[in-house]
Parts: sequence; structure tokens; C-alpha cells
Amino acid sequence: MSQLTPLFPRQQVPALSVPTLDGDTWTLAGVKPDHFTMVVVYRGLHCPICGTYLKDLDRKLADFRERGVEVIALSSDDEARARQAKEDWKIENLTLGYGLTLQKAREWGLYISSGRGKTSVGIEEPDLFVEPGLFLVRPNGELYFATVQTMPFARPDFGAILKALDFVIAKDYPGRGEIVDIPAVAAE
Repeated sequence: MSQLTPLFPRQQVPALSVPTLDGDTWTLAGVKPDHFTMVVVYRGLHCPICGTYLKDLDRKLADFRERGVEVIALSSDDEARARQAKEDWKIENLTLGYGLTLQKAREWGLYISSGRGKTSVGIEEPDLFVEPGLFLVRPNGELYFATVQTMPFARPDFGAILKALDFVIAKDYPGRGEIVDIPAVAAE
């Protein structure tokens, strides 16, 4: 599958199910948050930026839960690499999923990169791996917000997301970017 198709707000997201380091299988359809599920896709163990990013999320996890947001972070790493990431990065509370298939990543509009050897922290990149993404999904399975990246740099700040959630929840602000087909008059 090589076609990359973006997801659109107010549309249903693809099904998503991954094993977690807790020994369970996490399924998006099985999560019942008050407001949103936040799916954070990270590159994997080889990415030091991912470690810093997820550690920040781990520290803010209670703040997301207070706002009715359930959170999972996942990657295309296998279980051993995900477990090592959790240990090396000292992730204490965040649910970590692993084994995201590249086909499923494409269904979610994510980019895929090829490995280039060892990273700055001396860990070998997988032959192929997923690039970062962050998705807020409403309890009914509709996409609210998404950002996907081609690089590990300049990811959305979790503090800013928390502030935005306060506004979004208080004002019942709708998902934006929802137009799939541009009306002919507007397209010109």
C-alpha cells in the first residue's frame, strides 16, 4: 500500500488495535473517554527526541485525564524495543502500544521512513518505521484533530494542547478542516 490519504475531521477514523506493554490489547473502539482519545504515534526506540517527548507526556498524563482525555502512545517497534524504550526513557504511567503495522500507519495518513543505520544515541533504526503523528478522536470515532510529520522535529507541545483542550471543551468547538470536496465555485 503506497497511497497516502489524509484523515479528515468529523469523519470516522480507521479501526486501531495494538498490543500494549501491560499485556493487554488496546482497541480504539474499546476506549470510552469523556471527551477525546489522544493517539500519539512515535518513531521508536532509536529516536531520542521521542524519548524526551513521551517523558513530557508521561508527566502531563494526569492533566489530560482530568480533561476527559484517554491517551496511548504507540509505534511500529516490536515488543522488545518498546519495552526497552519504556525503561530507558523512564516512562511510568503512559500506556505504550507496539507493533503498529506499516499498512495501518498508512491508513492513518502517516509517513514511513527507511532506516539509515545507528542514530546519535547508537541505536540501529529499523529497516522501515513510522514517522510521528498525533490524533484527537471523539468518543464516537470521529477525528477531531490530527497532525502528521515527515521528521522527528517540532512536534505539537503538550502544554499547548492542554490549553487548547480547555477552550475546545468549554466552547464545544467543532473540528476544523472538515471539507473533503471543494465546491466547484470555491475551487476556482
